[in-house]
Amino acid sequence: MTELSLQAKIPEQARGKRLDQALAELFSDYSRSRIQQWIKKRNVKVDDIIISRPREKVQGHELVTIQTELEAEVTWQAQNIDIDIVFEDDDIIVVNKDAGMVVHPAAGNWDGTLVNALLYHQPNLEQLPRAGIVHRLDKDTTGLMVVAKTLQAHTHLVNQLQARKVNRQYLCLANGSIPAGGTVDEPIGRHPVRRKQMAVIESGKPAITHYKVEEKFNHYSFLRVKLETGRTHQIRVHLAWLKHPLVGDPVYGGRLRLPPKASDKLIETLRAFPRQALHATELGIIHPSTKQDVSWQAPIPEDMKTLLTTIRDDENSQ
Repeated sequence: MTELSLQAKIPEQARGKRLDQALAELFSDYSRSRIQQWIKKRNVKVDDIIISRPREKVQGHELVTIQTELEAEVTWQAQNIDIDIVFEDDDIIVVNKDAGMVVHPAAGNWDGTLVNALLYHQPNLEQLPRAGIVHRLDKDTTGLMVVAKTLQAHTHLVNQLQARKVNRQYLCLANGSIPAGGTVDEPIGRHPVRRKQMAVIESGKPAITHYKVEEKFNHYSFLRVKLETGRTHQIRVHLAWLKHPLVGDPVYGGRLRLPPKASDKLIETLRAFPRQALHATELGIIHPSTKQDVSWQAPIPEDMKTLLTTIRDDENSQ
């Protein structure tokens, strides 16, 4: 376990605030819920007196000391699995996730996941909530994810996601020819009947998706999508709601759509494409330590590249 020691004076302007609120402002690298845990575990002293109630009021000018150990947050197994690490420093890891890799262990997928691989690469991630994962990609979506390596980085990244300051851009292939770009601002929630699916429903959470047409085909649209929010299956659900579901989407795409007069090669390629054609191509954050804007790009994977080339060839031959 890693020992953590923090000390500071509560400022005058915090007078009258709850202890957990004052400490969350004083030690902003750590979440308020985390500080509440430390208080309840008797890891916090105020003027050398242990305080175990987060709601205690502060007067200002008290000396606060936090002495704690970062215990294991997860018990998942580390596994030696190859992953494509695009960037790594003391604070974060940026991964380009392959298709077919589940992010978190869960029923039916207890091993072989990205988390299993990350715990082998960096064992200290066991001390972080969800092993440092702050956002995720679906099993068959490829592309960039950022992982926190410290509690401070985790707090900063979660705050950025909540404040909608993370730049997440995707490339995808949708069914049908979309005439122009636009925005979908429709709430997403659990499907009222098919409980494993999400849907646009009035009682859902706010969800905003911006899309731009990168390349237009007769029967398909190659899109660049930017997320303002991060709901489960957001891009897949919003494009299906537009009646332009992603090519290969087994959940929201319905039956395979074959263009009229499609070549044998295109038909074969479409039938063999094993997943939704969705790739997280760009990721931009404010670095937790340097506070500078940083970003990464990942080119589309070979299976999507092959699919696009085959569609172009098919249309050019007609």
